[in-house]
Amino acid sequence: MVMEKPSEYSPLLEKLHEIPELLYQGMKKVIKGQDELLRIFCAGILSGGHILLEGLPGTGKTTLAQTLSALISSSEFSRIQFTPDLLPYDITGVDVWNRELSDFEFRPGPVFTHILLADEINRTTPKVQAALLEVMAEQQVSLGRKTYPLRDFFLVLATQNPLDHEGTYALPEAQKDRFMLRLTPGYPDLESELSILKGDPSRSVLPELQGVCSVQEFLDCRNSVSHVFCDERLMRAIVRIAVATREHQDLKSGVSPRGGLMLLAACRGLAWLSGRDYVSDQDIRDMAVPVLAHRVNPVSSEVDSSSIIRDITWNECDGIL
Repeated sequence: MVMEKPSEYSPLLEKLHEIPELLYQGMKKVIKGQDELLRIFCAGILSGGHILLEGLPGTGKTTLAQTLSALISSSEFSRIQFTPDLLPYDITGVDVWNRELSDFEFRPGPVFTHILLADEINRTTPKVQAALLEVMAEQQVSLGRKTYPLRDFFLVLATQNPLDHEGTYALPEAQKDRFMLRLTPGYPDLESELSILKGDPSRSVLPELQGVCSVQEFLDCRNSVSHVFCDERLMRAIVRIAVATREHQDLKSGVSPRGGLMLLAACRGLAWLSGRDYVSDQDIRDMAVPVLAHRVNPVSSEVDSSSIIRDITWNECDGIL
């Protein structure tokens, strides 16, 4: 079902509509065999969300972050390798005594950037993981009595290994809730993996990749995404999905209002990527699992939260007609 609100496109809007497709096509040049994941990923970054990439080593998680940075011209890129001995100030920065000024001087940490890759975030302790919480939520760092704002464009791309791997720490619930999407890059199909072996795009294509937009153009695109129209009936469906998760017998806790807001934002991003200025019910179906599955708490490890979210979403969306 399509719920459309007609609009007139200006030349500027047409240009801003081109940026998501250019980003998507640019990523496909480097990341092979992950087209659907890249589509959801692009929708997430367009709607202003931070993204958690969970999967086995060697499936392109770090390369994806590097590719995005290359495609947004003049964007600054920082990487933190999370390890058990990492400390909070290694992330946010620290006050250092300046003898010449006889005062403390703030030395910014790697979060003062445009795109931050938090690599293997569950290799470090929950205390250090929590150092990202204020940064992701408020886009600022507080140290002592001072607050230091981050860039207008700030995106966290975190990677983590599956929890059954040795030496991993589960992300705190509050930390997981700050990520708009959780995506799981899988193995490519046979032909895609063969093309990787032949060309090794992370070495041959990525270094030569040209930017498709500036930081400001990307921010303008995000601003346009936030104004994508969504019919009230679709908003009610999102609310019903959240309520249904709270009442489900196999879930100890369901989706919070924040989760509903992020689902709506992600649907707007997907609509814009698809060349529309309105949200459809299919957008909700496509985005519900990556946005909501990591926000619910199953009663046991045997319960598949993704399947529950998928079933609830299809039931509620079918009821719109």
